[in-house]
Amino acid sequence: MNTVGVVGMGYVGLTMAVALARTGFTVHGVDASPAVLAALSEGRAHLFEPGVEEGLAAFRGERLHVGRELPPDGVDAVMICVSTPTSPVTHAPELENLRAAARHVAERCGPDTLVIVRSTVPVGASRNVVLPELTGRWGARVRLAFAPERTIQGQALRELEELPQVVGGLDAASRDAAAALFSRVTRRIVPVGSLEAAELVKLVNNCHTDLIYSYGNEVALMAERWGLDPLEVIRAANLDYPRPDLAKPGYVGGGCLSKDPYILMSAARAVGYTPWLVGQARGLNEHLPLRVAERIVALIRGLAADRRYARGPHPRDAADLPRGRARPARPRLPRGSGRHPWAGRHPGERGGGLGRCGRGAGHHQSSGVRQAGPARAARGDAPPWRAF
Repeated sequence: MNTVGVVGMGYVGLTMAVALARTGFTVHGVDASPAVLAALSEGRAHLFEPGVEEGLAAFRGERLHVGRELPPDGVDAVMICVSTPTSPVTHAPELENLRAAARHVAERCGPDTLVIVRSTVPVGASRNVVLPELTGRWGARVRLAFAPERTIQGQALRELEELPQVVGGLDAASRDAAAALFSRVTRRIVPVGSLEAAELVKLVNNCHTDLIYSYGNEVALMAERWGLDPLEVIRAANLDYPRPDLAKPGYVGGGCLSKDPYILMSAARAVGYTPWLVGQARGLNEHLPLRVAERIVALIRGLAADRRYARGPHPRDAADLPRGRARPARPRLPRGSGRHPWAGRHPGERGGGLGRCGRGAGHHQSSGVRQAGPARAARGDAPPWRAF
C-alpha cells in the first residue's frame, strides 16, 4: 500500500496528507475549493499549523500532489476528511459533503481501494451514508473503515505520530488493513469492533471535554452570585488534590466543540435516547459569552454615566472588544449596546470565522482569552465559530 488519496484538504485532511508524505506514502489531496488548491499548489498553507508549510515545501510535486479529483487509475487507500457541519438553525448534521466525497471515491477507484472515513460523523453514518455510495458502484466487495481524528491545533503533526489511533471496520479485514496503514504513521493502534464504535469514540471524547469545561463555567456563574472569585475557588480546590482537576472558566468553542455535541445528540435521539448531560453542557457553554457581554455592557454604561469618563481620548485598543466574542451576542443584547463608533470592523464582517482552537490555560480546545496561537480566518473542514 503506497498511494493514498485524501479527500478534503481542510485542517484534518492537510495535516494527515503531510504526515503520510513524511512517512513515505505518495499522497493525492483533493479539494473542491479553487482558493485552497491555488494556495497548496504554490506551497502555501491556507491554515495555520506548525510544520505544514515545511512539509509542503519538502514533498509538493513529488510525494504530495493536489487537485480537484483523485487520479483516474485510483489509489491504494482513500481517507475522507470533508467537513460535516451542523445546521445553523436546527443543529442537525449536514452530511452532503460526506455523501459527495464517497460518490467521488466510488467513481474514481475500485473495490480494491481501502476507504477510511476520518470526518466526524453521527454514529452510523459510515455504514448508512458512505457504504451505499460504494456498494452502488462496486457491489458487495467493499473495504471500509473509520479512524477518528483527535489532534489539537498547534500539535497535530506530532500527535498524529504519538496519539493512539482508534480504528473500526466494516469487517475484520477492513479494520486490519486500516490498522496496517496507520501503523506506519503512529505508534499504537486501538482496534474496536465496528464502524459505529469508532465513530462514537470521537464524539464522546469531544463531548466529555465540552462537559468538563461547562462545569468550570458553572462554578464561575455560581461564585458570581456569592461575590466570590471563581479562579481562587478553583485554584484552591485543585491544589495537590489527587482527583480530576476542575477546569478554569472561559469561552468554549472551535470547530469541534461547537458542533460535535449536536452531532452526538442527533444520533442518540435517532435511536430513541435523549442525552441528559451533553445538551445541558453545550447550552451552558453557549450561554457564557452572553453573560460576559451583559457584564461588559453594564460596565460600559456605568462608565458612560460617570462624567469623569464622558470625554477624553479614545482608548488605543478600543477595537479589541468587538473583535472578541461580543459580536455573536449583539442580536441578543439591548438596543444601543453595539460597538462604539471608533472601533474597527470585526473580522467576521469580512466573511471570516474562527476555526479550530488550540491549547490554553485550562481549555485545550476552547476559544477566547485562553486560545493559544492565532485564530484562523478560514478552515476547510469546519464552519465559523458560533456562540448562539
